[in-house]
Amino acid sequence: MIEKVRDLSLPPLQENNVKKNDQVHFSDVVKGALDKVNEKQIAAEDETIKLVTGDEQDLSKVLLTTEEARLSLELAYQVRNKIVDAYQEISRMQI
Repeated sequence: MIEKVRDLSLPPLQENNVKKNDQVHFSDVVKGALDKVNEKQIAAEDETIKLVTGDEQDLSKVLLTTEEARLSLELAYQVRNKIVDAYQEISRMQI
């Protein structure tokens, strides 16, 4: 059981993934994160369909996949809210 939980951890960030001269655009980072959220939502939907049709018998796997998708979507909402708040704060600043 503990081994399954360890597999859910995120890989460590590596500085070598981005070269120092390469520019990473904010929109690319956001798009990549949203793509991952979308992949998790699709995986959860697929697992649910498999359970309903009888192709999947492991309810805990379906629940885990669904909860992971829900949490990733909730995190995306929270990040979006923080971005909107930051934008509004910047727009209220007087120059």
